[in-house]
Amino acid sequence: MNETLGTNKASSIDIKILCEQSRKYNYIVPSDFEKYGIKRGLRNADGTGVPVGITRICNVHGYLIDEGERIPQEGQLVYRGVDIRDIIDGCAAEGRYGFEEVVWLLLFGTLPNKEQVGLFQELIAANRVLPDNFVDDLIIKSPSRNIMNKMARSVLALYSYDENPDDISLENVIRQSIEILARLPLIMVEAYQVKRRAYDNKSMYFHTAKANLSISQNILRMLRPNKQFTEDEARLLDLCLILHAEHGGGNNSTFATRVLTSTGTDTYASIAAGIGSLKGFRHGGANHKVQAMLEDMKANIKNYEDEDEVFAYLMKMVNGEVGDGSGLIYGMGHAVYTLSDPRALILKSHAEKLMVGTEVEQDYKLLNLVEKLTPEVFFKKRGERKVLCANVDMYSGLVYQMLGIPPELYTPIFAVARTAGWCAHRIEEIITSSKIIRPAYRALGRSAQYIPLSER
Repeated sequence: MNETLGTNKASSIDIKILCEQSRKYNYIVPSDFEKYGIKRGLRNADGTGVPVGITRICNVHGYLIDEGERIPQEGQLVYRGVDIRDIIDGCAAEGRYGFEEVVWLLLFGTLPNKEQVGLFQELIAANRVLPDNFVDDLIIKSPSRNIMNKMARSVLALYSYDENPDDISLENVIRQSIEILARLPLIMVEAYQVKRRAYDNKSMYFHTAKANLSISQNILRMLRPNKQFTEDEARLLDLCLILHAEHGGGNNSTFATRVLTSTGTDTYASIAAGIGSLKGFRHGGANHKVQAMLEDMKANIKNYEDEDEVFAYLMKMVNGEVGDGSGLIYGMGHAVYTLSDPRALILKSHAEKLMVGTEVEQDYKLLNLVEKLTPEVFFKKRGERKVLCANVDMYSGLVYQMLGIPPELYTPIFAVARTAGWCAHRIEEIITSSKIIRPAYRALGRSAQYIPLSER
């Protein structure tokens, strides 16, 4: 990091001094939040979220409140009234891909019939093309180390290619939503290929999408040098897309999308905000953090199956002595789910059989041990029992690794899926609300006299 700002010594400013001043005038003592009844992170004292809206799109259920007490429950994820387990089981029973029909369900409110599924797949395929020169001008000429940033910038750039970008009528927003949903997988893969060449000194491969393939099939086809994939691989990726498609209005990226939508801004700005939010390691970037944690454990634990050794290392982790020093065990715990995260359970049950005999089988066993031991680790650390379950990030990165998907695309694939939910919530916000989302912050600043520059 540069220690000075400026073009020469005479005009440079010591950045350390600026940081010290910034800390001094921005720090707020934690007791002030309690003093004024401020709920940091829009969280109640028991960790539950502060209600800020109503939605018909999704229900994320993990606990009950009985006489003010939080009662843990098995997790449920419900899209438009339909349990996610039933969606997954239905697609598996009929041997078909389900992400596209989940997109329909989220956007339009009901499960599509066979004819509607076919027509919608054709509509997605017809819009699976980027504007002329878009890849050359927006992706190849300005490569990015981070694919999420490139995706956000590219979505914003699509505004310039839209003949009617600011119209927020329902018809126009649905049209824009479908175009973004169809184009984002292309943007993701091509941004990654350019990144390979520009920063990794590796070859890049541009393969065209095929109209008769699903979104998950096309992602694998475009990503792999030989364009080859198995049906088991494509269906597992399709499963990941379904599980990540939506998670209620309160998750940070969806809330960010709704906040921007409430201002009356355009679709591209709203979806780019969701991508920017999802990039953060406290949100979608957590799956990448889990993989980094796993690699650190593998490098420092001699026997992955020795529970005592793994437990001792996890204790060092929560004490901030190893890992990234955050004191966090990534992939464990959730803001809503208590006893279980249904997404994690579904992903594990479908992926486990495919991991047997592969290079990731031992990694999977180690993560299972982390899941088993973490509640006891936190009990020893804090002296209190807390219901704690693995979340979907615990295993999604490992699944992507098994599919040969590079770490740089773990969170971008999440974004490709979650765009369905973001678009659904944008539509609901436009239809049901006419108020800008504008919470309040209490000002703590003291009165100060203005001093002329010559007297300072």
